Order: sequence, then C-alpha cells, then structure tokens
Amino acid sequence: MRHRTVYIHSVFVLLFIPQIASADGPADNIPAQVRPVPPVGIELSSANRAELEQGLHELNAAIAPLRASKDPRVAELLPDIEIYARAVRQGIAYREFYSERNVQDAKAELKEGLARATALTAGKPYWTTQKGLVVRGYRSRLDETVQPYGLEIPDSYTFDGKSPYRLDLWFHGRGERSTEPVFIAERTNRQGRYAPRDTIVLHPYGRYSNSFKFAGEVDVFEALEHAQRHYRIDEDRISVRGFSMGGAGCWQMAVHYADRFFAANPGAGFSETPEFLKSFQQETLKPTWYEKTLWQMYDCPVYVNNLRQLPTVAYSGELDIQKQAADVMEAALSEKGMSLMHVIGPQTKHAIHPDSATIIEAKLDSLARQGRERTPREVWLDTPTLKYNRMHWLTVTQLGEHWKPAHVHARLLQDDSWQGIVVETTNVRGLRFHFDAGEWPFRFDKKIGLIIDDQPGEVRNSESLRNLFVQTDRSFDCEVHFDGEQWVLGPPADGLRKKHDLQGPIDDGFMDSFLVVRPGGKARHEAVDQWTHSELDHFLREWRRQFRGDALVKLDAEISEADIATKHLILFGDPASNRLLASIADKLPIAWGEDRITVGAQSFDAAHHAPALIYPNPLNPKRYVVLNSGFTYREYAYLNNARQVPKLPDWAIFDLRTPPDALWPGKVAAADFFDEQWRLKPLHQD
Repeated sequence: MRHRTVYIHSVFVLLFIPQIASADGPADNIPAQVRPVPPVGIELSSANRAELEQGLHELNAAIAPLRASKDPRVAELLPDIEIYARAVRQGIAYREFYSERNVQDAKAELKEGLARATALTAGKPYWTTQKGLVVRGYRSRLDETVQPYGLEIPDSYTFDGKSPYRLDLWFHGRGERSTEPVFIAERTNRQGRYAPRDTIVLHPYGRYSNSFKFAGEVDVFEALEHAQRHYRIDEDRISVRGFSMGGAGCWQMAVHYADRFFAANPGAGFSETPEFLKSFQQETLKPTWYEKTLWQMYDCPVYVNNLRQLPTVAYSGELDIQKQAADVMEAALSEKGMSLMHVIGPQTKHAIHPDSATIIEAKLDSLARQGRERTPREVWLDTPTLKYNRMHWLTVTQLGEHWKPAHVHARLLQDDSWQGIVVETTNVRGLRFHFDAGEWPFRFDKKIGLIIDDQPGEVRNSESLRNLFVQTDRSFDCEVHFDGEQWVLGPPADGLRKKHDLQGPIDDGFMDSFLVVRPGGKARHEAVDQWTHSELDHFLREWRRQFRGDALVKLDAEISEADIATKHLILFGDPASNRLLASIADKLPIAWGEDRITVGAQSFDAAHHAPALIYPNPLNPKRYVVLNSGFTYREYAYLNNARQVPKLPDWAIFDLRTPPDALWPGKVAAADFFDEQWRLKPLHQD
C-alpha cells in the first residue's frame, strides 16, 4: 500500500525544539554507570538562598489562612498558589536549580504566588480571567500533591460567553532539568510551538520526564479535567499533539484513547520500545519473557487498529533519527489496510520545518471543523489489557487472557426487518454497549438484537440477546458475557476476576489514589527487614524524583476504614512487621510463612527471599494491595524514556542475596501474572 506522505520543498527556517538536557544515547547503556536524573543543580549563593527562603516563608504565611478557609471557592483555587511554594521548596531542598536564570525565575514565581494569595484573600483571583500565558494548578488524586500545568488562552476568549472552544493538548519534549520551577517559568514566559486561532492550548507537566506514562498519563487527564471546570471547552474538539518525547506521549495517548480526541498530531519521539532502543540507543536488549510481554502496555503498534477512529497527522524531519517512530507506525497501519498521513520536513533533523507546520495547522483546522464523531456506526478496539478497554459506545469487560491480542469489531446495522449490533471478537469474554440519551441512531420503538461471533452452524447467541429494547429517550445500555458455550445477557456471576483498573501489573497500583503503609514492627529475618525498609525508602525517594510527588505514608497501626475504602494500599514489610499485611496474609495467593514462601508448587527460603505482588485488597476488593514494591522500573530506565515501561508482572519473588541495583530490587527468582480470576498460573516455561 502506498503511504500518504507529504514532503515540503522550499527555502526555510527551522523551528527548533529547545534541548535543555544532555541527550541520551549509547553512553547511557551501562547499568553500572548511571548518571543522576534529574541532575544535581548549582550550589546556591548565601544571598540567593536567604532571599528564596525568605520569599518562601512569606508565601507560606499567606497560604496558611487560605488553607484554613471553609470557602469551597478558595479550596478550588488554592493549588494555583501552592504550586509556586512547592516548586521553589523542592528547588532549594534538592538542588534543582541549574543556572542563575533558574534562580531569578524562582524569585519571580514566589512573587507571583504571593500576589495570587493576596488577591484570593481579597476575593479577586485575577489569574482566573487572564488571557495569554497562564499557569494553573490542581491537587492530584494520586498523592494529594499540587501539580502545575500551562495554558494559552486566546484573545478571542470571553469569560462571560457561552460558546465552547477548541483545545489542543501539547506534550513537551524530554527535559531532564525541567523540574517544576523550570516548567513554570517556561509556561509563564514562552508561547508554545503552535497557537491556533480561537484555540486554548493546554501544556501538561506530565509529572516530569516519563513520556506521559503512568502518573504522567494520569496527569494529562487531571489537568484537562481541571481546565474543563474553569474554561468553556468543546469536548468534541480536543486534540492531542506533541514533539520528541511529547510525540511519543502523543502516539500512546492516541492509540489508547482514540475516542477522546478529534485529531492526533505526533512528531518524532518513539512509538514502541524494542526497535527504538536498538536504533536510537544502539542497545543490545535481553528482556525476560515478562518484560517482553509488558512492552505491550505502551507499544503503540499493538493498538494501531484503534486509529481507525482517530484522524492522525504525523510529522518527522527527513534527517531525524526519531523519524523511526512514524515509520514503525506507517508499517503497522499498512498491515491493517490504512495509510498514515506523514508530513516530512526536507533536510530537517530534530526540529519542525515551518512549511510543514503550515500544512499541519491547515489539516488540524479542517479536522476541528468536523469535530469528534460522537456515535460512530462502526467501532474497532484492539487491546491486550482491560486497562485500555473502551471505544465510544463499546467497552470490553472481560478478556479470555490478559496480554494476548484481543480484538472487537462492532457495527450498528438496520434493514426493513431488523436492527441491532453485530460484533466480532477475539480473546474477549465480556462486553458492554452504552448509548447515552439521544445517541441510539435508529428507531427506539422497535426491538433490537445482538449478534456476537455468530458462525454458520454454530449457535453462540442465547435467546436473551434477540429481543432487546431501546429506552424512549433513545438510550441503550446492556452487558453480556460468554458463559463457555454462548453469549448471554448480563454480567458474569459475582467473584474475583480481573476488571478495568483492577487488572495489574504492579505499576497499575500507582495510577490511582494510593497510600504507603509503613511497618511498625520488625521482620522475622534481618535480611528481609533491611530490604523492605530500603525498598520503601527507595520508592519514596524515586516517586518524588521521577513522578514529582510526595507519597502519602502512614504506619500500619494508623490505617483507617476510610483509607481501606478509598485507596490502594502499598504495604512494605512482612507479616511479622506489618500488622495490616498480617491481617490479610492468609487471603493472598502467595503464602509467606516463617520459614518458607510458597507459590503454588514452588518454595523459597524465607530467610533471604521476599515477595512483591499486586492483588485485589481482601478488605476491599475494589482496591489493590501492593506488596513491597513501588513503580517497577529503576534508575537505568530514567536515561531513555522508551525504557520507562513495567519491569515486573503481577508478582515476583526476590532473592535478597543479590543486592539491589539500577535495574532490579534483587535477583528475580520467579515472576508471573495471575490468571483472569487472580489465581496462580502453572509454572511458566520461558
């Protein structure tokens, strides 16, 4: 198939993407020689330190009475002020200023924070009606920290108007020095790469430099939700765009959430892990079987069929090594019978050609006029995990087996004698069809039917699927499941099973509200005690450094019923040291006794082994417990964003006689996924 590629031929000036950190490359392929990310900054002069600390003291003093206010409007706007205090506090405490310019920017940020605090105290929050460049903040549900994001509000926007506006999400490139003070300064002083007419541009921080994955992925939607509360945004005219690392983030958002946007515009970056690391990083890869399996979480070719629902305009410089990302996606799309619109800047390296930008803007403007299709007559969904399980009116509620290809193609059809939904599936065991009021496209006063995987000579649809009704408001909602013989109406029987946002792997425990539970006692074995405390400290340190948050921590004796009801619980320790773990230990599939750790037919000496796992909390199966693990990639992965993928499946046993390093918490003695009912599988043969 011939790909749709646009080349530009003209005299040009490049739109360079600023490089604010040392580039990754082959020098970063040595796990024993990992440089710090973010790097250590400059030593503050005594005068600068004193001025920053004084400004921070004044800002905190102004914030204190606002925190005590009972006014919900104050609580809603307080993060817009707290982002300045937190940014500067971190810069001072962790040496995250990298130049005198950064220091001066921090001083200006403290002044802006104080001005906002004064204005909010007086009931005049001026920044809420600012146009142009505006920095806002929200309080994240993950760890209750305040997180910044940037906005560009067009001059045409009226705060007392009614018409909604198009919004473009723009994902920034890799910046190892782009800590909060640096990001806030950029979003205060520098217009973004594109400024479409009558368009709000939202710049997510993405919790630093993770290619908008994991907590960075959550940040995108939390920032967007915050902006939607405060500005008139047309939910059918939201696009996702980015360049370099931001292009990688754009690819993964596009394939995972194809029904959320009217267009995607990825530039450069990467679209998968293994081929990019081989070509860009020149890295020799030797993944374990479960690492290779888990590449599917963010490898975009796995989900490429979903782009049938999302108009996509890719960009690459002709001479850019990161053109590889779009080339990979072109090939994947071609295999599915699709042709990628790929705009290429001639003789251009890692930058955006201005003529290319003009073409891209014209295409995005045209797509914005069409807007997102709200109720398509035909949908496709490819996914290996229930984490990404929705496409418009279709939701996959059960898989046959996680991390195997799953596919759904569903069509709305009618003729003179019949109307309904015809569905073809692979590796799917549960479906939901949902149409809000007014969305069912056919008659509501005529019965509809569901035909799922109906093969000639093989009846796989129960009688209950043949006579269904649409409501008088033209809404329709129904759930079906495969009972082993046929598709039947209704959800499966109650019982523990993998569900959306309750499907693992371990890293999924850090993509919603979580609470770290510190052990109050001592573990049975000294090696286990030292290791669990060391890994706890490692997680808290790296969560702050890499996901820019302050994890909530409580002692095991302090956990409340509300904590159990609302949060994933991250338990460190063993059944002797952590009383909460002791209370559920006999309900977990891995038995942790005084002398042995037993995993099915496997057994390990408890004196120098320890487990990590994710599992539905026996005290509240709607939430996880995670045992002895933070996010699973470590320092070596920080050096290239394509490495920032899950390293461990649902459970692992560590041999503590091998000390932790930049790759692993210890030697992995065994690891695997649980099955669809959260049970142990037979021993995996590599």
